[in-house]
Formats: sequence, structure tokens, C-alpha cells
Amino acid sequence: MASLVAGARNGARPRLVTSDDAPRSVVEYGWRRALITIGIILATLLEIVDVTIVNVALPNIQGNFGASVDQAAWIGTGYIIANVIVIPITPWLQQRFGRRQYYTASIVIFTVASMMCGLSQSLEQLIFWRIVQGLGGGGLISTSQAILRETYPSSEQGKAMGIFSVGVILGPTLGPTLGGIITDQLSWRYAFFLNLVPGIVAFAIVVLMLRNPARPKKLPLDYVGLGLLAVGIGSLQYVLDQGQEKDWFDDRSIVACSIAAVVGMVSFLVWEMRSKRPIVNLSVLKYRSVAAGSVLGMVLGVSLYGSVLIIPQYTQGSLGFSATLSGEVLLFRAVFVMMLTPFAAALASRNKVDSRWLVASGFTCIGISNFMLANITTAQTDFWSFFGSLALSGVGLAQIFVPLTLSVLGSVKPQDIPAASAFFNLARQVGGSIAIALLVTVLARENATHHTELASQIRLGRGVVSTYLTQHGGGELARGSLNRLVTQQAAIMSFADTARLVGAISLLLAPLAFILRRPQPPALPAAKP
Repeated sequence: MASLVAGARNGARPRLVTSDDAPRSVVEYGWRRALITIGIILATLLEIVDVTIVNVALPNIQGNFGASVDQAAWIGTGYIIANVIVIPITPWLQQRFGRRQYYTASIVIFTVASMMCGLSQSLEQLIFWRIVQGLGGGGLISTSQAILRETYPSSEQGKAMGIFSVGVILGPTLGPTLGGIITDQLSWRYAFFLNLVPGIVAFAIVVLMLRNPARPKKLPLDYVGLGLLAVGIGSLQYVLDQGQEKDWFDDRSIVACSIAAVVGMVSFLVWEMRSKRPIVNLSVLKYRSVAAGSVLGMVLGVSLYGSVLIIPQYTQGSLGFSATLSGEVLLFRAVFVMMLTPFAAALASRNKVDSRWLVASGFTCIGISNFMLANITTAQTDFWSFFGSLALSGVGLAQIFVPLTLSVLGSVKPQDIPAASAFFNLARQVGGSIAIALLVTVLARENATHHTELASQIRLGRGVVSTYLTQHGGGELARGSLNRLVTQQAAIMSFADTARLVGAISLLLAPLAFILRRPQPPALPAAKP
């Protein structure tokens, strides 16, 4: 059992006496903890910001390589498939190679792949390096969360998760802003080159400062489980990413991958539950808070990534905002997340307020904010009209992440934290993918429905229509202008429909927060030697 011989709040590295196999305390204080925190947050932002930056730059990349929409979609699809396959096996990889070694390798892989993405001379090269980048990125998020949790003492877990939430929640918000600036002012290649300096700094800090909580173990690799996981979750991600583009089950590849996803995931679950050495620790799902928290994590992914997808399309496509201005709209939410997250973290970590009420309140705020957003979704909406709905969304997000994380990770045994963290982060990632697939589908179908309904109400002989045609010169030119007006209005109405859908999902699932267990009061800080 590990024991602290000398430690120290003055920043000195603690000296530990441990057996070879016992987990070691890796709590840090002073300047060591500050540097480790900076390195971890940089690595977290690397992965999360990069995804949304690339999404903004995608049209420029598509034009540069002369690629179709289907072809360019693989820039995102390849990354996400690699990402979601790696996340659930991250705890095994940490045990096998050592957490510091694995985390360092993930940073190196992500950073080098980013450079190669920026240097790619063909679409095929770019897709290949995006897949490699996804393999590195998958190891960053859940590992970062576990590292921060173990770097801070039990009495400061709220602070640790509050810091981590800055990367997780602000990343998707800051990404479109940075992506807009890069798209408007520089080349799309800088969306990848932007990762180099933070990646190098994070690598240096991790190599020099981070300690392993346990020695690497020679664990056998569950090849069958890994293969079934890759088939199941990879096929699911392909269906979610490509479904709408290929008209869902009218396409043979979607049908085939849907079957592969179901068969692969069911076979994986059966195999892992019977395996003596499973590659994914499914036993953590026996904890009620992990199971419920993972579902809420998916809802958080829907709320977080849904607006990041829809708002830029609406502001740029219907309102004529530049990419930069479109990204700046989302800063309304980011500011409130930054201001209020420390307060939510303090309330949750000190057990002053039941975390379940904070989580439920947060999802309620997000639900209401989306209905507010739907109400201001018009052709005349200006920049400041977004303030109220996005500010309330920021208030909601600030109340969710830290209390939810503390409820999930605070309910499990210390040795199960890496697996619980992996499930929670995988749920948020899959929730984001489901949100994108669902909202893109709703957007396309509602757009077509509204266009048909609006067009059916237009009669060329009606006074208003006749006046409009006369004012616009009559003939084909005027009818073309009228059709564009109908198309624009149909698109705006469909954007409002997607906002209402996200709002309804958030409100309906908010009560699920009360299935979580209330975390126990934090342990008192250790007395100074």
C-alpha cells in the first residue's frame, strides 16, 4: 500500500514508499500541479477544438481538392470512427503500457498526424492522416479526465473537474470561432498547423512531470473482443455519419453497416461478459450512476454539438454572416460557461447542493434556451438577438458537466475510475454523432416539407404574389427570385424545428438526473506534516 513519506504543498515532488503492484498516490501540489494541469488542458483542447475547426474549414478543403461532398465527408468520418474505437479500450492500453507512456504516445501521434494533415497533397493522404489523428485523439479525453482527478486531492475534485470542463465545453464553442478566422484570413492547412505548438508544449510537460499511478502490466490482448468492437462501433459511426447523405436505408452500404453494427455490438457484449481478460471493463455499468450518467452524457453531446452544427449553418447560410462572425455568436455561451463553472464546481464538490438538482436544472436551462432560439430564428435576426438564448445555454452547461462527472466518478471504486471515465466520454462522443445524424436528417426533411407547403400556398394570380412579381420585373427572373425566397424561408423554419427538437430532448431527459447517486461528502484534506 502506498504511503506518503514526504510531500508538500510547497511544490516539491512527494516521495512515496510502495510495493511493486500497489497503486501509488500521484497527488501533486504547487508548481508541479500547475504545470501538469496546463499540459493536460492543452492536450484536451487539442482534440476537441480540432474537430470543430476542421468542420468549419471543410468547404475550403473540398474546393481545394476538387472533392465531392461524399468524398470530403470522410475527412470527418474517418477521424470519428478511429476516435470512438480507441476510447473504450483506453483503460486497457493504460494498464498495458503505463498511463504516462500511453498518454505521451497519444499526444505525439495526434501532433505528428496534425502536421501531416496540413502537408497533405491529396484527399487520400488527408483522410489517412485524419484516421491516424483520430487514433491519437481517442486516448486524450478520458485519460486527461482520469489524470486530473488523481492529480488533485479528494477535497479538490470539484476544482479538477471544473478545469477539465473548460476544455470539454469551451472546445466545441471556440472551435468554430478559430475556424472562422482561419477560413477567412488564412489557409485551411492552418487548422491543422495550429495544433503543433500546444502539442509540443503538452508533450514536454507530460514527459517531465507526469507520474504513473501503477506500473505497466503484461496483459494478454483480447483480439476477438477488439475485432468485434471495431466492427460494431465503427459500423455504427459510419451509419450515423453517412446515413443522411446516402438516404439512409435506401443505400446498400448503410443497410450492410447497420447489420454489422448490431451483430458486432451484440457479439462483443456476449464475448466480453464471458471473457476472463476482457479488453473493455463492462462491469462498471453495474454502477447505477455510470449507466445513468452515460445516458445523460449522450444528451449532453446532443445539446453541446447540436447547436455547434446548426447555428453556424443558419447564420452563414440564411443570415449572411461571415465565418468569423458566425463563430463569435457562440462566444456568448462560452463566456457564461467560463464565469459560472467555478461556482457550480464549488457547490457540487462541497456537497452544498444536491448534484442531481444542478444537473436537472442545467438540462432544463438548455431545453428552454433552445425553444428561445427557435423563436428568434427568422430572416431578420441580428447578432445580438442570440445573446439571451445562448447565455441561458451557457448557464445550463455550467451546471451540468462538473456535477455530472462528480456523480459518475464519485460512485465507483478508485480502480474503476479509468473505465467509468472512458464510458462517460464515449457516451458524450456518440451522443454528438447521434445529434449530428439526427439533426441533419431532420433539417433536410423538414426543409423539404416546409418548401412543399409554402410553394403550395403560392398562386400567381393572388394579389400579394402578383405585386411581388411585378416589383421584381416579372417573367422568369421574378419567379426565380420568388422561389429563392420560399427556399430561404423553408430553410429558416427547418432550423427552428431542429432547435425545438434539441430543446424537447433536453427537457424530457432532465429527470433522469435523479437516477444518479448523490456523491459522498469529500474527505477532509490531510494534515500538514
